[in-house]
Amino acid sequence: MSDDLRARVRAGDREAFAELYAAYARAVYNHAYRLTGDWSVAEEVMGDTFLDAWRTRAQLEPGDGTLKPWLLGVATNKARNANRGIGRRLAFLARRPAPAPVADFADETAGRIDDARRLAAVRTVYGRLRRGEQEVLALCVWSGLDYAQAAQALGIPVGTVRSRLSRARARLRKLADQRLAEEKTEPPRRRGEVQREAAFAALPYQEFQEEPR
Repeated sequence: MSDDLRARVRAGDREAFAELYAAYARAVYNHAYRLTGDWSVAEEVMGDTFLDAWRTRAQLEPGDGTLKPWLLGVATNKARNANRGIGRRLAFLARRPAPAPVADFADETAGRIDDARRLAAVRTVYGRLRRGEQEVLALCVWSGLDYAQAAQALGIPVGTVRSRLSRARARLRKLADQRLAEEKTEPPRRRGEVQREAAFAALPYQEFQEEPR
């Protein structure tokens, strides 16, 4: 991308906006999916994000920094609206294979998330985190934003991002441990019995590597 992309977008340059879309559409789409757990909703969120970004382009602050935090911030708000009124947040995501960057979390907690069972437990309990915890994990761990960029995206202080991320990681570990303990006490399945969650876990991995439609 050119260095003056921000200025060109602010000025209403359609070619610059097309450049912006090409650079960040996948990141916005993936982020929306992590927060909604639904492919079709993620598509709507992505479309609404870029539509809103175009409408509010004049509000961009001057500068030369990446526009990714701005776009993901818009997408986060759109995802919140899409999720409003849903009884269980991220219910679908909890049954899907983990996103590729979750390996970063596994490396960070070496010795704790070190096998397929624990990773499956993390997938299952992720949707039980609070909304703010889900958002900082999605932005900092999976979308690769630093604390300052995540704070910009969410409109909150950097210190709040740090504390939420720390709390989210701790809760995710605790919930995963509880899930593993519950699995040990579950009665054995009858021969040929396949639970829905296991069926989803067996699906080929394709989650966040698909091109946005």
